[in-house]
Amino acid sequence: MKPNRLSKKVRSLISNKKAYEELLISAISPWEFCKLIEKGRLGIIGNPKEWLSAAFTMPKLRLVPLTPGIAYQSTILPPPFHNDPADQIIVATAQDQGATILTKDRLMLDYREASTLW
Repeated sequence: MKPNRLSKKVRSLISNKKAYEELLISAISPWEFCKLIEKGRLGIIGNPKEWLSAAFTMPKLRLVPLTPGIAYQSTILPPPFHNDPADQIIVATAQDQGATILTKDRLMLDYREASTLW
């Protein structure tokens, strides 16, 4: 992955560990990451399983499990939002945790029910 593909705001935020308490990763995000590799839309150096294991040793990073409450919340997001189940889970996870989503996804950025940054 190429950090230079992140926005200046996101790079600045994640490079300053004092700027945030923790970074959250939705349980669906590692699956999405692997699907992008599988489809050839994302390239990494090395084994994806090892890459993920190493990534989760990053300080202040927490994997948020997919709870029944988050699963339910993802099915009742106020319209308008698109029908991508993974994105619905990410938004519901962020709502549940009171978190801001770091994304360049235009549909998430435009969704008023989610706090986003890019």
